[in-house]
Amino acid sequence: MKLGAFEELVLLAVGSLGDEAYGVAIKETLQQKIGKNPSIGALHSALYRLEDKGCVTSEEGGATTERGGRRKKFYKLTAYGITMLEEANQLRMEFARQVPGLNLSTE
Repeated sequence: MKLGAFEELVLLAVGSLGDEAYGVAIKETLQQKIGKNPSIGALHSALYRLEDKGCVTSEEGGATTERGGRRKKFYKLTAYGITMLEEANQLRMEFARQVPGLNLSTE
């Protein structure tokens, strides 16, 4: 199963946020990292697809007064989600190595 480009970015954001990966935090992380402002609807659609694919799991947090009694839905990477990110990274690196003159050093 393949990941779409946006799904891959969402998965990376979920992984980087750890235990604080919920809708608004994921959206803000994506804004900071890619400089674009994805709609909350597009984000939730991607999260639902990732959950259906087995890349993330979700869990409802406790209701808070600051959220009007609503609960946050927290997301976590699964082992399969990590595998999918590793495969996507490997594919990108294979393509990048084929680009003449592209410097791949991290130093």
